[in-house]
Amino acid sequence: QVQLVESGGGLVQPGGSLRLSCAASGFTFSTATMRWYRQAPGKERELVGGIGAVGGMTNYADSVKGRFTISRDNGKNTVYLQMNSLKSEDTAVYYCYCPRFNFWGQGTQVTVSS
Repeated sequence: QVQLVESGGGLVQPGGSLRLSCAASGFTFSTATMRWYRQAPGKERELVGGIGAVGGMTNYADSVKGRFTISRDNGKNTVYLQMNSLKSEDTAVYYCYCPRFNFWGQGTQVTVSS
């Protein structure tokens, strides 16, 4: 069955960096578009960005463009979210999502605070 397991969240100071990972299993990862979403307390879940299966083309929300980078390692069935220059407003639960199966990971908490 499809599984998505996020890791790498935690507490970081403003201006710091974190890298989230999403390990996928149960499907042919290399052919699947993958996306990252986030949900802050009291707010709706929002798209952070995505990466295509072919060519690895990426797209990002304006709020993270230039600070966040999505990449994938098809040999490890893993998609990454590198987050730099973190701000307090980046605090949220971050989710990995596979549109093909409409499947979500369990989420990982990112807290940006001094």
